[in-house]
Amino acid sequence: MTIDLPTPDHPLNIGTRGSPLALAQAHETRRRLSEAFDLPEEAFRIVVIKVTGDAIQDRPLKEIGGKGLFTREIEEDLLSGKIDIAVHSMKDMPVEQPAGLLLDTYLPREDVRDAFISPDKDGIAALAQGAVVGTSSLRRKAQLLNRRPDLQVVEFRGNVQTRLRKLSEGVAECTFLAMAGLNRLAMDEVPKHAISPDDMLPAVAQGAIGIERRADDSRTATMLEAIHHGPTGQRLAAERAFLAELDGSCETPIAGLAELEGGTLRLRGEVLRPDGSQAIADDASAPIEDGPELGRAMARKLLEQAGPGFFDWHS
Repeated sequence: MTIDLPTPDHPLNIGTRGSPLALAQAHETRRRLSEAFDLPEEAFRIVVIKVTGDAIQDRPLKEIGGKGLFTREIEEDLLSGKIDIAVHSMKDMPVEQPAGLLLDTYLPREDVRDAFISPDKDGIAALAQGAVVGTSSLRRKAQLLNRRPDLQVVEFRGNVQTRLRKLSEGVAECTFLAMAGLNRLAMDEVPKHAISPDDMLPAVAQGAIGIERRADDSRTATMLEAIHHGPTGQRLAAERAFLAELDGSCETPIAGLAELEGGTLRLRGEVLRPDGSQAIADDASAPIEDGPELGRAMARKLLEQAGPGFFDWHS
């Protein structure tokens, strides 16, 4: 199929949030497209879009809405034609896209692990009784309190740079970030220790970049096929099916990780009470093509074990 490729005079517009990490992900997408089609980078224009989740920094995410906080404005510009594709951190993405949009392209997944960040401690076990920990993630908060109910957890919003500044100001003794983000920003100087998924199962789709497009845009669909990473797509199909069946949002502590070995997909999933008082986990494998059904089945099993009211908040 012959397509009209973008040019510096008529570039393909790439929509993104404006944080340093979001921009790094947009630049990676531009570089991969440029190399795949032997085009100058000027044939792809990065368009920064302000989203609600970035504009409101003084309240927990659960008070201002779900994951759509980081995608709504970008998707509106995609539907209106202001941009041609949108680049997202997949762990921020709702499991359903607005009518007319498709999310079917993924770049090779980065390190899935969480990073323990502290200037003078080397892990959770090194924290003193009652230590103050900063995180905006309900999953990390619940996982921490499940293992260390003595810890105090305070809200820690903002991009990587903002959270590191709060740490230096003594707001908390430690915080957590995704290893993927630190790697993509080449922040080797950050005092970090990677946490094994065996000790802290990551968020669904952590470390993955997704590219969203209009369903009726065949030119863009053809271009994105050239940079899609199939194994990442297979892993996320299982993880996001698991999340969708759980009806997961920013208000529910859920973790999940799919890994491939030969023709087999291994899926680990975990749900937790928001206060960390209970965690229910599962670990199962299936042929890769059955990954989505494995995810749905695991979610149903965990929901049955959890019972009604498991995710309810208690003050």
